[in-house]
Amino acid sequence: MIGKFFKNLFSSEGEAPKSASKETMVVYDNYRIIAQPQSSSGQWQVSGRIEKDFGETTKTHRFIRADTLPGETDAANEMIRKAKMMIDQQGDTIFD
Repeated sequence: MIGKFFKNLFSSEGEAPKSASKETMVVYDNYRIIAQPQSSSGQWQVSGRIEKDFGETTKTHRFIRADTLPGETDAANEMIRKAKMMIDQQGDTIFD
């Protein structure tokens, strides 16, 4: 398992973790929350990104949590819940 991790990490052809087939996007307080659960050992890892436009510039904060859930939809919903909490607590400082 660790060997495979390092092989993918240092290989020029390393594969990215398998992402969800369909992204889920929610607009929350002028932020775009895009859930992108990743398949991980038969579970779905909570991951995605938060975006916000500042004039003509779009800033993005990407995160992957250690949390895994059995369903892709459950992982997407958990990502959205966590992203809303992060936005409420940190606001625009998440882009620093």
